[in-house]
Amino acid sequence: MHPLISTDDLMTALGAQPHPTLLDVRWSLLGPPGRDDYAVGHLPGAVFVDLDGELAAEPGPAGRHPLPDPAALQEVLRRAGVDADRPVVVYDADNGSAAARAWWLLRWAGHRSVAVLDGGYAAWTAEGKPTTTDVPGPSDGGFRVRPGSMPVIDADQAAALARDGVLLDARAPERYRGDVEPMDPRAGHVPGARNAPFGEHTGSTGKWRLPAELAERFADLGVTGDTAVGAYCGSGVTACSVLLALEHAGVTDAQAPAALYAGSWSNWAADPSRPAATGPEPG
Repeated sequence: MHPLISTDDLMTALGAQPHPTLLDVRWSLLGPPGRDDYAVGHLPGAVFVDLDGELAAEPGPAGRHPLPDPAALQEVLRRAGVDADRPVVVYDADNGSAAARAWWLLRWAGHRSVAVLDGGYAAWTAEGKPTTTDVPGPSDGGFRVRPGSMPVIDADQAAALARDGVLLDARAPERYRGDVEPMDPRAGHVPGARNAPFGEHTGSTGKWRLPAELAERFADLGVTGDTAVGAYCGSGVTACSVLLALEHAGVTDAQAPAALYAGSWSNWAADPSRPAATGPEPG
């Protein structure tokens, strides 16, 4: 399954059987809670899943959004109606940067048919497609989480990848350079990492750029089809949109996906023995 689905294709899929399971994962780093937006309106049949509390474990040394416990994730997904033999479509407000976390987690957990709604809720409503405030009743999906279907790297492996392959930093340029750091104890980036801001994967409407355009962008960053590549961000959320962009561009695929440094900068910066590079160059 392609990692993106258009609003028109989703509308058609919702009229078929079995129709996709819909997950609303609207989220913002600084709030307000996405559940508030869900209550105001959401796609018919969509179930809200909380990124902070359900798609991540408790913050700690492993980072601000560590990977969830597999058993806990399985409970969340089953409660949302997720089954292995039924496609899943996830969406957020617009640019897919939060929905990509759910996309990646489902893939990591072994689900083979997951897509992000291109343009998210903003594109859906801009086209006049139906929304509701009705909350679906309890579901009982049968999905079994089998973790490990997507590669994960730790801090040492991220450092090695920055030296020997390509490690992409998904944060905004000012955070990559170390000009500001609003969340973590130190500013800067992993030495050798290259900046690939997640906000540049989509246009002004939140819809994803064309595959050829993204492929050219990644090539400029040194990513080719035979390059070992991984990504990180502040806490392992928006880095997932880099992984989705790589697959959308055809640079990687489901058989050979890029790796996620799940702890990301929040894990790296918590260890004072690890160096931090600053400025616009990888360092």
